[in-house]
Amino acid sequence: MTQLSEAQRSGLKTVDARMAELSSWCETIFEFGETAWREYQSAAWYVARLRKEGFTVEEGSAGMPTAFCAEWSNGTGPTIGMYAEYDAVPGNCQAADTVRRPRDGLGYQAGGHTDPHSALGISTLGGLLATKAAMERHGIRGTLRYTGEPAEKVRGSKPIHAAKGYYDGLAAMLSFHPFYMLPLCNTVRWDTHCGAAYSMIYRFICDAPEMWGIADGTPIPQAHSAVRAPGAGEALMTMFQSSKAFRDSMLTHQGGWSISEAILTAGQATADNLPAGLAEIQYMIRVPTLEMAEQVTAGLDRNAQAAAAMTGCRVERHWVSKSRPGLANHSLARTVWEAMQEVGPPVWEGQAVELARMIQATLDMDPMGAPFIEQLSAIVSPEDAEAALRHDLPPSQLNATSDDYTDMSWHAPTARFYVARPALKPPPGGVYPAWVMNAMGGMPALIDPMIKTAAKLLALSELRLLEDPSSRRDAMEEFERRTGGGVGGTNWLSPLCDYEPPIHFRWPEYVTTIRGRDWTIPSGNAGA
Repeated sequence: MTQLSEAQRSGLKTVDARMAELSSWCETIFEFGETAWREYQSAAWYVARLRKEGFTVEEGSAGMPTAFCAEWSNGTGPTIGMYAEYDAVPGNCQAADTVRRPRDGLGYQAGGHTDPHSALGISTLGGLLATKAAMERHGIRGTLRYTGEPAEKVRGSKPIHAAKGYYDGLAAMLSFHPFYMLPLCNTVRWDTHCGAAYSMIYRFICDAPEMWGIADGTPIPQAHSAVRAPGAGEALMTMFQSSKAFRDSMLTHQGGWSISEAILTAGQATADNLPAGLAEIQYMIRVPTLEMAEQVTAGLDRNAQAAAAMTGCRVERHWVSKSRPGLANHSLARTVWEAMQEVGPPVWEGQAVELARMIQATLDMDPMGAPFIEQLSAIVSPEDAEAALRHDLPPSQLNATSDDYTDMSWHAPTARFYVARPALKPPPGGVYPAWVMNAMGGMPALIDPMIKTAAKLLALSELRLLEDPSSRRDAMEEFERRTGGGVGGTNWLSPLCDYEPPIHFRWPEYVTTIRGRDWTIPSGNAGA
């Protein structure tokens, strides 16, 4: 470990001094629970807060209404990047409570934070503000850039921000995420970064159902007594079934990747025998390589064309995301690892332990004296975490799991690191229901230790980079070596985003009607 500078000590003290604010802010974002591309309140909250803290903020960056880009400068110097995420997940509405219940006034199918991105964003905001305060107090020159990244759960904003240049010119990008799987807990990624991902929406449209099945110039009758023509609903189901078989046949041949689907819209007539005029299905492909993504996309395209031809429909493909695999940077990873050794792991005690034991009692378990898994209290070197991660991967697989921070890594040296969030020891022979992790992400006594630790880690890492030119130089030289010359180099992967932000589709969202606040799928002519 290196000796801390006065500025770095000052940054740590700022995190401690502002923890009450950070805790309250996290509760606010958790309660918003807004999902992909519809994080209106959350984005507005960040924009207002950042402006109060002295940042210049561009709202709606890169054409995304719930994205932003904030900057603050203390004179000519390096620019360091961080970011906030704040999207939640449909179907995971859970109150910050020791029992299973949705947030007040909502049902379980509304949005809720799972990872939780509510705490992710506030952790990075805490690190950002602590760095800014230290820069002002100690006269450190440089610029802080902080982007608001909506729709991470569909890998939405970062490929778009990358293509529009929002990560260009950075000396380093720091990417934090609450831990979500072992061995990636209180550690920094080394070689095996997240893989590629493609996501698209296939839209089936039945424009002229009366033309289906024409024979001898006579269309099929459309009277109420007639069997209706197939339409968009049948096209969607044909696509769903054929692509499920396609997925099942391919997954057996190589591990480490997945295809998942979500039905977004079905526009059927509900009180007649008319065929559905519109149906949409979204696919998310998580794979180690871009070549695999292209291969799977080609198969899905063939299935979509066949489904449309069989049902009298036409089909459109709309991109949600095309994201590159991640690029390692050992030099920057070491900088963050040194800071992690200084800060140490989060500590849960007192009220946090009691709340954890209350959850166990709710589930008819005997409350444990030490309810948290042991891994939360240890830090793991990047090399050791890498070895454990590689244990179950074939040697040929260079990337694993999924997150869109990977697009940042092709524009600036990037470190990806994880800090423990509360996780309970499993009951004998069992697991906890999903609501438990979701609830703990919104309870201050349980989530605040992670926020404090991550904010301090970010502040230390940023200040070290700003104060130590050699750490920046080493990270940039490695970036240029890996890319074959930096941005535009011989080994560089250029942005894949050749589409507009997919904000006009029928993404689930909250609405306010005469009945109050509700959760709905919009029915307007979105995306047309």
